[in-house]
Amino acid sequence: MKHEPERGPDHSLVVAARDGDRRALESLLSQSLPLVHTIVGRALDGHGDVEDVVQDIMLRVVRGLGRLERAESYRSWMVAITVRRIRDQIRERQHSRRTIEAMPAAESLADVTDFASLTILRLHLTDQRREVVEATRWLDDDDRELLSLWWLEECGRLARSELAEALGVSERHAAVRVGRLRERLDTGRDIVRALGTRPPCRDLTGITREWDGTPGSLWRKRIARHLRACERCGNHGDLPVPTHRLLHGLPLVAPPAALYRALGELVRGVPPTGAAPDGAPTVPPASP
Repeated sequence: MKHEPERGPDHSLVVAARDGDRRALESLLSQSLPLVHTIVGRALDGHGDVEDVVQDIMLRVVRGLGRLERAESYRSWMVAITVRRIRDQIRERQHSRRTIEAMPAAESLADVTDFASLTILRLHLTDQRREVVEATRWLDDDDRELLSLWWLEECGRLARSELAEALGVSERHAAVRVGRLRERLDTGRDIVRALGTRPPCRDLTGITREWDGTPGSLWRKRIARHLRACERCGNHGDLPVPTHRLLHGLPLVAPPAALYRALGELVRGVPPTGAAPDGAPTVPPASP
């Protein structure tokens, strides 16, 4: 059963912010920040540049707000800006990764905490909800943009029309992509459950003997192939709760306080006549 998504910011607040009310602008950005932070965090998997990307998105929102014609389209417009910025960041990251890999003595530095760990810790998730979050680690990088939007749709934070608009596709095409994503996420849940079973399956232990513990597409395929053939791993007792039911009503991961402080600095740099023109203001770095 689909639930109606939460309403976005009040239209009168959007209009006031667009027309130059600094207090309204700060309130609008503060209300928007958790959604943007969650989309970026999940799409970039908690990479160290998440906060910088979020700040840049909020700056783009401020710069473009004066050109927003319909206040009721604010949230979908903001999400579309977020998705475009995420795509730019992923391209930059892929380019940097290729450059680093080309260096003879390059070493891979893993993030201390990915967004899955952050979600589990901050929302105190247990059991099957925790399993869903851990399963996201088994998705490919190409899935993360859609995952971040669909997750919010299932949590009741976005409408399907907003998801499709942000991706630049029809709702019908979006439904097909979401269906495929859900299948891959369910496979990830099966893997998480099988790897956590005690005592472990001997055959699965043998298959994963050389695995370094880092989820990836190659090992996802190998483990999934085993799960389809193994009666023990395929029998988990009670059927798991469907993913979409587990996500419904799940709160957003709260942004760090430094991002809210940065918003205040951003708003103070906006001319009193309205939203910032191109080239100003600049976003100060978020202090820890």
